[in-house]
Amino acid sequence: MIRVVLADDEAVVRMGVRAVLAAADDIEVVAEADTGRAAVDVVLAHRPDVAVLDIRMPGLTGLDAAAEIRGLGTGTEALILTTFADDSYISRALGDGIGGFVLKTGDPHDIIAGVRAVAAGAAFLSPPVAKRVVDHLSGSGPRLRTTERITGLTDRERQVLGLVGAGLSNAEIARRIHVVEGTVKVYVSTILTRLDVRNRVQAAIIAYEAGLIPRSRVDRGRDERGT
Repeated sequence: MIRVVLADDEAVVRMGVRAVLAAADDIEVVAEADTGRAAVDVVLAHRPDVAVLDIRMPGLTGLDAAAEIRGLGTGTEALILTTFADDSYISRALGDGIGGFVLKTGDPHDIIAGVRAVAAGAAFLSPPVAKRVVDHLSGSGPRLRTTERITGLTDRERQVLGLVGAGLSNAEIARRIHVVEGTVKVYVSTILTRLDVRNRVQAAIIAYEAGLIPRSRVDRGRDERGT
């Protein structure tokens, strides 16, 4: 069972997200919070697998709360709830190594998939969020030469990169391509090095921009998880 703490300053949003997560038989919301500071305290008390955090909360933002939570050493991963207006926050979070981003108003299945992905140590970006991030990063400087960046990857590495971008964990990727999980870890490490990125989220953005994770692939990943 994946244990979740949910933090948002709007009660109606918490109610909606809780209802979505209740549809998954492997996820349990163990506590809620209405501020970032309360989220940190609740995580320390319950030590959940995942903290689902609103990116904007009074006082302590979701990103600030995620940073403090990582410092607690509880092993809790962060999934950020965001809106299209949060480009600058998302850009900061990419550098901080946040594991996933989902839209409050997006496909409810993305929230479930995001919780499962970050709980397994993978990355997850709702497709609309990924596109927005790519557009934002491309507009803030020279456009990434994505095609050139992935040229040095083998066909298998491109396949793995696409699956990383779709939010699959190493274990799920191993089952998909019929190898042992240790082999996938080597692939992922090599991919991060060759792409010169820090983490799976940044790799997922490149996968999205390169067209390696079409929507149909994400949907098939959901089907395999039973959502």
